[in-house]
Amino acid sequence: MYVIIVGGGNTGSYLAHLLLGAGHRVKIIEERSALLEKLKNEVPLETILVGDGSSPLVLEQAEISTCHVLAAVTGSDDTNLVVTSLARFEFNVPRVIARINNPKNAWLFTPEMGVDIALNQADILARLVVEEMSLGDMMTLFKIRRGNYSVVEEKIPPGAKAIGLALKDLDLAEYCVIAAIIRDGKMTLPRGDSVLQAGDEIIAVASSEGAKKLSELLAHPVYPVREPRKNGAD
Repeated sequence: MYVIIVGGGNTGSYLAHLLLGAGHRVKIIEERSALLEKLKNEVPLETILVGDGSSPLVLEQAEISTCHVLAAVTGSDDTNLVVTSLARFEFNVPRVIARINNPKNAWLFTPEMGVDIALNQADILARLVVEEMSLGDMMTLFKIRRGNYSVVEEKIPPGAKAIGLALKDLDLAEYCVIAAIIRDGKMTLPRGDSVLQAGDEIIAVASSEGAKKLSELLAHPVYPVREPRKNGAD
């Protein structure tokens, strides 16, 4: 896969490093001299193209017509929007990703502006904090399908509702798939008749509703608070 990255700051450099490590072809476009010097020590020289990533001529030099994905990750929202619009409407890039620097500008990063996926770091962090608080001990490992589904992990505590139940009896089929059960340090691929035990670690793929349902089944039991005995009571 060929990926063009516009913006050679920390985000662009790290993204390029990851993609190159995965065997993809990458071209990173940057024109600021200070960042170019830093890039030369972080990525192969042949991946760097010196120029203005919002210029159609520079994008053509990067062979954008053969590009599968373009990521606009500069520190300027205006620049990122210009780049995404060019990529989509001028060069018909199949997948266009943009970084949002100012959350107030998020409403601009839409398909109408050429953006398939908008990465709003402030919004992602806020949603993650809220979700982790609502799911108790469940940990979100990563998101898939634009955040509609998550891969989650949780360890089953003693007394949880799911203990002793077969997976087929958890009533999760529409919302959640248990992908693995780790028991005594060994991972097994579960079947419908697999029975959960206290101490099992569960890895599941779930929708937001499914993650909440699973969290309820795997939660610590809540015991009623006993009223203190009054003096003279039996």
